[in-house]
Amino acid sequence: MREITDLKSQVDGWGKLHSRISDAKELLEMDDDELLEDLGSEIVSLETEVKELEFQTLFSGKHDKSDVIFAIHAGAGGTEAQDWAAMLLRMFSRWMDGRKLKVELMDETPGDVAGIKSVMMSVKGSHAYGRLKSERGVHRLVRISPYDSSSRRHTSFAKVEVWPDIAEDIDIEIKESDLEIQRFKASGAGGQHVQKNETAIRIRHLPTGIVVSCQNQRSLTQNQESAMKALKNQLYAIAEQQQMDEIAQLKGEDVDTAFGSQIRNYVLHPYKMVKDARTGYESTNTGAVLDGDLDGFMEAYLRWLLGEQE
Repeated sequence: MREITDLKSQVDGWGKLHSRISDAKELLEMDDDELLEDLGSEIVSLETEVKELEFQTLFSGKHDKSDVIFAIHAGAGGTEAQDWAAMLLRMFSRWMDGRKLKVELMDETPGDVAGIKSVMMSVKGSHAYGRLKSERGVHRLVRISPYDSSSRRHTSFAKVEVWPDIAEDIDIEIKESDLEIQRFKASGAGGQHVQKNETAIRIRHLPTGIVVSCQNQRSLTQNQESAMKALKNQLYAIAEQQQMDEIAQLKGEDVDTAFGSQIRNYVLHPYKMVKDARTGYESTNTGAVLDGDLDGFMEAYLRWLLGEQE
């Protein structure tokens, strides 16, 4: 039923656009100056919608329509790396706000001095996974460090993880004996109730070493349900990746087993450039990119991905 509803929405969208274009053509043929003035803004609106619908035709993955579990982890390097992770969180948050996606914080660990060590969020909205899957991997920053009294250039790394939120649709058995569960007091906002009770949860999956935490809910039960959901999504993603690697090996293709290999470089010194290592797409407007202007990188990745699959 969800698939039917989604397909109907797509067909209706193209149908309405076709009608608006037909109406605009009729107004243009009338050659009325007053009507032509009104037509200008309609043409701009139509161009925007055509580009958006064209962009949606690039989604080829079976989970591209799904919601997302999204995480950022600071790499080695202490405060510098943790500040970079916070910069990425700000960048992605601004992009998500611009796309009107619904974001819910699941877990956040603040940095020792500044920034964050890690953050995990639930992101819901149209083709959330299809858009954000391009960001999965290691992001590298080169800049003059504001935390270095000698103003030296530093290189920092942070890893972005993206999983389709499909836990309710998949069947993965998780043995209770494979789990190590810890309860602790939440460190985020939430008032006295959160601070006095052990409502936060941390689950370690012993066979894989995966650790998930959740502390955004007041209830321990709710946090445990959210953490188990995140774990289930990660285990499914691992199984799916292993299957893809096995198929690639049978086909004689080289397989990169290093999850989260470097995908993008953000250089702020000695020049300004953001460049994707996979697609070659680049931008010299680093300020705009760090303010959430990511659509160009995402579109380039989807087009590159289609080319790789052909």
